[in-house]
Amino acid sequence: MTKSIPSSLLPVTLLTGFLGSGKTTLINYLLTHNHNEKVIIIENEFGPVNIDSNLLNVNSEIQIVEMTNGCICCTVQGELTEALHKLHEKRSAGELQFDRLIIETTGLADPAPIIQTFFIDDLIRETIQLDAIITLVDAQHILKHLNEHRVALSQIGFADRIILTKTDCINNEKKAEVINRIHKINHKAIIFEAVKGQIPKSQWLDIHAFDLSDELTINKGFFVINPTQKLEADFKPLPLQKQVTSWDDNVCSYLFEAGELDLKKIGAFMESLVEQYGNDMLRYKGVLAIKDNDQRLIVQGVHKVVGFDYGSPWQNSSERISRLIIISRTLPFNELNEAFLKTVTD
Repeated sequence: MTKSIPSSLLPVTLLTGFLGSGKTTLINYLLTHNHNEKVIIIENEFGPVNIDSNLLNVNSEIQIVEMTNGCICCTVQGELTEALHKLHEKRSAGELQFDRLIIETTGLADPAPIIQTFFIDDLIRETIQLDAIITLVDAQHILKHLNEHRVALSQIGFADRIILTKTDCINNEKKAEVINRIHKINHKAIIFEAVKGQIPKSQWLDIHAFDLSDELTINKGFFVINPTQKLEADFKPLPLQKQVTSWDDNVCSYLFEAGELDLKKIGAFMESLVEQYGNDMLRYKGVLAIKDNDQRLIVQGVHKVVGFDYGSPWQNSSERISRLIIISRTLPFNELNEAFLKTVTD
């Protein structure tokens, strides 16, 4: 994972969400209101995106269509890696010009294999930077999806930003239940409530979620996008409520907290944690205070791909609290928390 996105790297946003969550509506809104850059959109299959220009290239694996606003819609029928290589060749040769890439997954896709593509393949890692994972959630049907389709859990668990749609189709009580369930699965992602895809691109593009930054967000609310007020976002506290139903989701958020840590001990802890449970850990990030070091130690990972770096210095001793958030399938939290606390300096 890189510390920041150099200007030479192409930023890519992964757009995911279960069937009917509104991904195509969001893309249509972006294309209609995006006039200052060229975007290439990769889809597994064509949806009702308005395409009104000529086919640039067609073969059995990749179809590219250029739209009148300069954006590009691309259908991938083969491997994503191969498609990204071909797009890189066309961009390098000047055959295609675009400023960013958006990948729209199918509604039944687990994001994990797509995310790993950006860290495993050498050419992709050197030319493309994963910016963020954006998950759309259909508020009207998500509770049923979570109960019946485990991939919906994974889509929410991987998210850096969650866009809640169709809230106008449910009452406030159900909306509170939906938001609280999402928060239990992933209490790191910021939640936005938007109607008909109307959300400023600044809220879901150029998030830099995979930078090794000092920020460690623990979300305590959500934002409502008001289309009548120039798409301003109003923050609302989490609508906490007593739950009358129990959830058996096997993905949830775990928070580890301690004081100053011994570098060797926390290193050994993280190595053991990733080795044993990395396949179940969807996303994780830590900002750690290390004994005799003025800088924050930043840890961030997806499954078994993990990055470490030192960030900005602590401003005062009272701030020196180590926090690690893990979004994962079920972990033995008490056992791991005991081990985490043992990394504290004597």
